[in-house]
Amino acid sequence: MKPQIRQVVLDTETTGINPRDGNRIIEIGCVELIDRKLTGNNYHQYINPERDSEEGALQVHGLTSEFLSDKPKFSEISSEFIEYIRGAEVVIHNAPFDLGFLNAEFSRLNLGCFDDYISGVTDTLVQAKELHPGKRNSLDALCDRYGISNSHRQLHGALLDAELLADVFLAMSRGQNSLMMDVEEVAEDVRQVIEDDSAPLPEILVLSASKEELDEHSSVLSGLDKQNKQPCLWRQ
Repeated sequence: MKPQIRQVVLDTETTGINPRDGNRIIEIGCVELIDRKLTGNNYHQYINPERDSEEGALQVHGLTSEFLSDKPKFSEISSEFIEYIRGAEVVIHNAPFDLGFLNAEFSRLNLGCFDDYISGVTDTLVQAKELHPGKRNSLDALCDRYGISNSHRQLHGALLDAELLADVFLAMSRGQNSLMMDVEEVAEDVRQVIEDDSAPLPEILVLSASKEELDEHSSVLSGLDKQNKQPCLWRQ
């Protein structure tokens, strides 16, 4: 039995853009994937940063100091958060930003590095730049590119953004994952035949195109003939 692959898609909101300036995490949102399937076992927490947000950051997330004043401090949620992410592959968009803040929070509590508790990090921004060089690869741009609705996203929110990112991540890596699964399935079939040469060969299913599909195919070929002013290779 193959071991399950656990991935956690993570996003944070912060009081500013640089933890070295004393900025803190104010919200964590995580979405769990087991073998690339959403489980619903998500993690979400607002955090009292014990300071005000910078004006630019406040305009992005809208989480006021008054709203956060009665929320737990990071030290109070660190244990449950660590248990949630422990051993997982963590998926983040623009990972250096979130990791910088997480490591700063862990350092304040003498907890070591965030990386100490997980199996690795996948940065979807790096993936997107490799797949779509020279194009916009923000989360909003990727949602548009992959047909993922983000119309309900008025302000940034860690859990909402993690949910959107999970959909984007699955869409970006679906082709590669399907290919890997196909290779594994073929290899398993070959292994079984080799180990048992008396095993009957699987029946080959032949699916014929319908008349409607054949007519549509012919119409496409006719369009190519007209465009190229000669019969296309398929008909030759």
